[in-house]
Amino acid sequence: MDDHIILGVDPGTLIMGYALLKANPVKSELITLDVLNLKKLPDQPTKLKQIFEFVTELIDQYHPDMLAIEGPFLGKSAQSMLKLGRAQGVVMAACIHKGLEINEYSPRKIKQSVTGNGNAAKEQVSAMLQRMYPLPSDIKYLDATDALAVAVCHHLQNRVQLGPKQHFSGWESFLSKNADRIIKK
Repeated sequence: MDDHIILGVDPGTLIMGYALLKANPVKSELITLDVLNLKKLPDQPTKLKQIFEFVTELIDQYHPDMLAIEGPFLGKSAQSMLKLGRAQGVVMAACIHKGLEINEYSPRKIKQSVTGNGNAAKEQVSAMLQRMYPLPSDIKYLDATDALAVAVCHHLQNRVQLGPKQHFSGWESFLSKNADRIIKK
């Protein structure tokens, strides 16, 4: 079974969360998670340049196959949306430049995938992820666990596709090739 590495990103121009998840159709394992703190940088262009360079370094170091990124939340102000969109675009550009597959998920979809509740608070998402993975106890920002949530969402949404490509002629074909996944009572 081939393992894939998913780069999860919670974009931002003040704090950008990132996580790397090693995954195959059966299991996933946390490689690392943290944040890139951009608060002390003087202006938007400098922050965007730092994001591009940092994401490129992550790709060179960990060799992910795909990016899972959180899409903008529509309830924010126009100015916040613009800054967030720029940060998201720079992350995507760095990943496209390095040949990664790009996948975007709404905040609601991410929360739904991880907790079962699309309206879950960031703290609930983090608590669920702490049950799923051995997370460091010194996580300062929920942006790091948000990034892991995006990667986990992508893994859960695409488990079958992470394995070798299979073709099925119908339900009988699918069931016969996936007997190990059927729960018998």
